Amino acid sequence: MKNIYSNIYKPNLINLKKAKKNIENNNIIGMPTETVYGLAGNAYSNKSVTKIFKLKKRPIFNPLIIHFKNLKDLKNDAILNNTFTKLYKAFCPGPITFILKRKIKSKISKIATARKKTVAVRIPKHKVARNLLKILNTPLAAPSANIASKLSPTCAKDVVDEFGNKIKFILDGGQCKIGLESTIIDLTVKPTILRPGSISAEKIQKILKKKITINNKPKKIKGPGQLKLHYSPGIPIIMNRKYPEKNQAFISFGKKFKHGKNNFNLSKNGSLKEAANNLYKIMRKIKKRNFKSIAVTQIPNIELGRAINDRLIKASNK
Repeated sequence: MKNIYSNIYKPNLINLKKAKKNIENNNIIGMPTETVYGLAGNAYSNKSVTKIFKLKKRPIFNPLIIHFKNLKDLKNDAILNNTFTKLYKAFCPGPITFILKRKIKSKISKIATARKKTVAVRIPKHKVARNLLKILNTPLAAPSANIASKLSPTCAKDVVDEFGNKIKFILDGGQCKIGLESTIIDLTVKPTILRPGSISAEKIQKILKKKITINNKPKKIKGPGQLKLHYSPGIPIIMNRKYPEKNQAFISFGKKFKHGKNNFNLSKNGSLKEAANNLYKIMRKIKKRNFKSIAVTQIPNIELGRAINDRLIKASNK
């Protein structure tokens, strides 16, 4: 019997070179980052980018995040400003995506940017992603490795479970350290967070020394994660519940909730960092156990808790 996970490869030099060849041949691979796993392809290739949209069943108006190895390469495709420079020095490489104005002479596929005059850019911190980018001559378009609106993957096996043999090559970077997608901040206008993440508004405000707007329901789509339904396990989610109904899965948080067969605690110690890392793992576990619905306790809506609530609210939309 064939091992269904045989398309997962250790990230040694030989396999990094194989990944490079796949990218150069316009194939799509699975790639780990510190946030979630991504579907990675040549950001300069219309053929590669089109494959990503088709695999994900992603609307073509929803732009992709472009991953760069360093600031020097990023300058070729995006117009930088003083606010970017301050945040770059504080948080990069790391789990933050910037919406910047795209350079007229940029080689980035216009399909990847949804034909907008802006581009979403990130410099990832994960060692495997960085090692791959170092040996490539192009940046990578790399949205989360899931079907559009579904749960993001936080380990290599999640990517296989989502796509089967449609993705022939996946680099195994272990469990993602953060487990939630990157913070997205729009710097083409007054700095505005479009998607909360592990780099919170509070952290950004401390660097910029001014209040930051959070607008995760904009009228126009400027970056990923802004559609009404997102991050969904495919079953109804009911927010801010104290207790579950009979036969309902219950996502809890903190010490006051006792262990039970239907109780899935994001963090018994009340750690928002641990809760974020466990969120998608727990939602996948609940889905596999065929619960019909999920009740979720109230999660503190501060810092990383704001990102957790953002994902849960979008997952609960119909």
